[in-house]
Amino acid sequence: MEEIEMKETLQDLKSRRSCRKYKPEQIKEEELSAILEAGTYAPTGQGAQSPVIVAVSDKETRDAISRMNAKVMGTDADPFYGAPTVLVVFADRGRRTYVDDGNMMIANLLNAAHAVGVDSCYIYRAREVFASPEGRELASKWGLGDNYEAIGNCILGYGLPEGIKEAAPRKADYIIRV
Repeated sequence: MEEIEMKETLQDLKSRRSCRKYKPEQIKEEELSAILEAGTYAPTGQGAQSPVIVAVSDKETRDAISRMNAKVMGTDADPFYGAPTVLVVFADRGRRTYVDDGNMMIANLLNAAHAVGVDSCYIYRAREVFASPEGRELASKWGLGDNYEAIGNCILGYGLPEGIKEAAPRKADYIIRV
């Protein structure tokens, strides 16, 4: 069988890794804009575009969300691993596919970050954080009504080498062909 030439996008998908240790420096505005734009091109159920991205680069707000997330985990460690930017994805509960729509957006954000040289990681517990009174207050401040539910967080920054692990070998039964 002839081998297919690997396109850059496919290489990016295979080489992206989650990063769990970051430099404190903020990412460049051009990088953030490119990542955010890619997020808006994620597939959504019936093309409804139900998700919304809240881009948090303000340190005070970022640290407040980190503290709330850590509280849900029962720890005081930074669940954002020092990353200076947090993208919180919300989606409209009125759409049947809202959770899937939000997760598709997060996947686009993670892959776009890698494509522009920014490290990232998907961080959970956004639902719990933004269901709390303090979280609802923040969401309301950002213009998001009660119909929006937080789906997840995508942290962004420039990773430190010790924060990125090699890919685990792919399991043998990952794919079933019929």
